[in-house]
Amino acid sequence: MSNTRLQTIKKADETLFIPFIMAGDPTPEFTVELALLLEEVGANILELGVPYSDPLADGPVIQRAALRALEHGMSLKKAIELVSQMRNRGLTIPVIIFTYYNPVLQLGEENVLGLMKEHDIDGILIPDLPYEESRLFAKRCDDESRPLISLVAPTSNQRIEQIATSANGFLYCVSSLGVTGVRNNFDENIYEFLQEVKKHSKAPVAVGFGISSSEQIKQLKPYCDGIIVGSALVKMIESKNTEILNNETRRKVLLDIKTFVQSLIS
Repeated sequence: MSNTRLQTIKKADETLFIPFIMAGDPTPEFTVELALLLEEVGANILELGVPYSDPLADGPVIQRAALRALEHGMSLKKAIELVSQMRNRGLTIPVIIFTYYNPVLQLGEENVLGLMKEHDIDGILIPDLPYEESRLFAKRCDDESRPLISLVAPTSNQRIEQIATSANGFLYCVSSLGVTGVRNNFDENIYEFLQEVKKHSKAPVAVGFGISSSEQIKQLKPYCDGIIVGSALVKMIESKNTEILNNETRRKVLLDIKTFVQSLIS
């Protein structure tokens, strides 16, 4: 079946909200509940992180989340399988798997694509797979209508044009060079960079890395089609780990997360 969720996701005058969560942090069951809550509160796309022991693009908050998830036995295959549980419980928004390349290599590209199709996943993002080395896998992903989402960082205009013109699904713009993590402000060139990307991309342009406040979102909205929030959400989950693991207090944590997300995107 052709996958059209990502093709139809962008509506006029709406800024996409794309939360990132780590699969299995702190438990697979909580990840499923959190995904459902995020759709309820307005998420347009879910970015589901796969824990990896050497996450080059991630700052300390997401690194610690990956370690917690790995301690609970989470893997690329299990993260993909988790999406079926989300779908069975009513999740309808697109899900993008965020994974480093080594786990894909271990499972095999064809196997990963087969699992994505089986478990109704809409695309994949691999931050350590350079654009030039990704073209064959990107073609395979496109053939299955489960695109490889491209990352583009502030670089030469020629390279921005090359990546942006071939983007499929949506294009992930890195707000600043370095690793993920909450930031108080952005480089002054971010707006010029986003305008350059938008000039060349037919796919929706989303910006991430460090977005943590409603004020930042308001500043970026006029320049992009979507906002990705990761570290701020993962940091909140980390701060409430004990309550999440307690059946009596988990529901309260979900309500707190709901309030936090609503305050971000309202």
